Amino acid sequence: MKIYSVVFAIGGILYSLMEIMWRGYTHISMAIAGGVCLAGMFCIERHFRNMRLLIKCILGALLITAVEFSIGCVVNRGMGLSVWDYSDRPFNIMGQICPLFTAVWFLVSVPAFFLCRGMNKMIGDSDADKQ
Repeated sequence: MKIYSVVFAIGGILYSLMEIMWRGYTHISMAIAGGVCLAGMFCIERHFRNMRLLIKCILGALLITAVEFSIGCVVNRGMGLSVWDYSDRPFNIMGQICPLFTAVWFLVSVPAFFLCRGMNKMIGDSDADKQ
């Protein structure tokens, strides 16, 4: 389990940095989302390493979209913090997700899965199962 804590932290940092580069600021909820997303993608890479990258990236995009929707419903709608709002985007759902950003998450999934593959190789198969 220790490795998933490290992966979560890396995901939180990277997602926050992407937000800062894209919008100029971020929110703690984005670090949480990033951690959950990278940990999920790490798990996908670990258990389905022979799956085609295209399929993994589709799964990654859907995972990130689902995490954003879930966190958005809590943080933006439930708590009223307005961290992000896609209401102006076509085909958005409750202003929390939209097809445009699902496509962006697909593209982001490519380097994310390479990162996950590298981390899996670094720790080895047996080490991750013990942690």
